Amino acid sequence: MIPKPLLKEILDDTYYKKCVRHKEGSCKGRITFEHTHIYGGKQIQEKWAIIPLCAFHHGVGVYQDKGDLKKELGQWIALTRATDEELERISKAIDYKARKNYLNDKYKHY
Repeated sequence: MIPKPLLKEILDDTYYKKCVRHKEGSCKGRITFEHTHIYGGKQIQEKWAIIPLCAFHHGVGVYQDKGDLKKELGQWIALTRATDEELERISKAIDYKARKNYLNDKYKHY
C-alpha cells in the first residue's frame, strides 16, 4: 500500500501516466505502480522508488506469470531518479550509489 499523501502526489504527476518501458512497444493493460526496492524488510515508500509499469511489464493481473517484469531494469530506472542524499540514507548493507553506477554502465543504451 502506498500512503495516501504519496499516492496523491504520484497520481498528480504526469510521469506516472504511462509505463516507463513504453518505448519497447509491448505495453498491455492498465498502469500499475511497482515498489522497486526494499529496505529494512519493507518496501521503500518514497516517490523515486516507485515506478509506473503497465500490467504486462509488471507481470500482474491477467499477465501474472506471463508478463515481462525485469526487476533489475526497474531498479535502475528508480535509482536514476533518486538523489545521492536519498541513496545515502538507505546505503547500509548495500552501497546504492555504487549499484546505480554499475547499472548505469549496464543499461546506458536502454
